[in-house]
Amino acid sequence: MTCAARRRSSWSTPRAASCRSTGRPPSSSIRRPRPGERGRETRVRIETRGLARRFGATEALHGIDLDIPSGRRIGLVGPNGSGKSTLLRILMGLLAHEGTVHVGGLEPRRQRMELAGRLAYVPQIAPGLAATVRELVTAIERLRGRDLRTLRDRCAALALRWEAIVDLPFRSLSGGMKQKLLVALALDSGADLIVLDEPTASLDAATRETFFRMFGELPPTTTSILCSHRLDEMRHLVDHVVSLEEGRVRFDGPAESYLRTRALSVLEAQLRDPAAADWLAGLGFLAGHAGWWRRTVDQDEKIDLLPRLAGALGERLDNLHVRDLESIAVEGAEAGE
Repeated sequence: MTCAARRRSSWSTPRAASCRSTGRPPSSSIRRPRPGERGRETRVRIETRGLARRFGATEALHGIDLDIPSGRRIGLVGPNGSGKSTLLRILMGLLAHEGTVHVGGLEPRRQRMELAGRLAYVPQIAPGLAATVRELVTAIERLRGRDLRTLRDRCAALALRWEAIVDLPFRSLSGGMKQKLLVALALDSGADLIVLDEPTASLDAATRETFFRMFGELPPTTTSILCSHRLDEMRHLVDHVVSLEEGRVRFDGPAESYLRTRALSVLEAQLRDPAAADWLAGLGFLAGHAGWWRRTVDQDEKIDLLPRLAGALGERLDNLHVRDLESIAVEGAEAGE
């Protein structure tokens, strides 16, 4: 299960999917921000106390206490069934819960409409909306009271041709096109809180680089929550990690501290002299073909082993290769590590 288990969701805000079944944008009766209202507090601090949620006999979340300052870039990680999806839905006001939750001073469940105008959401699984792209953008502009003039430029930067999609039903777009549009909408929204669930899963390498740049240009006051296990995203887009396991917080702290033991690398050494094989085996390396040996290590082990390998083996070493695993390890993280 990922953070984006199939559920009622929207492309940008929890309320913006009102055109899902009719193919029409929300009516003009949607409340628009009053003149000058965008001058209100834009900081989003996330606070929970004793947060809990059950589904029948299953306890999805148990006693979650979080206090995350505004402007943090949060990485939400955890194994399947850890409670990530439930936590996100509660923070966006989509689920009732026990305990207290405040997002930017608002109670999400009770003040969903107020929160909706400050929130942008990119689900991993795009909703099957019948409305055209033009109608969706118009609906979002009405909801936010904002002219998305730079949206076309963002789409172009993400290799998405606006003229080719603007009059197409959203549900007819390919998976990659949907994700590019959702990312462009979220980053152009001016939202104070952006929630991204595996946002680059359908993007190619070049487009992912563009996304990294755009994400880095967000205002420093913008709070973001990124659900991802990709190592490069956790390294470059996140400064704080919340790790869940079995509905409990197992880690809540700086990203660097978390990645020190969760970012894994593979060391591969090719021996010129077979006599050094016993020494490598003693260090936990596994033998392969053509003189290659390998071992998976964490960050501290990598820093320790690399100079030892080069120094001890010297000319007996024919090749030495280091590569990071694409995904971080999320099983068994301990609180306070």
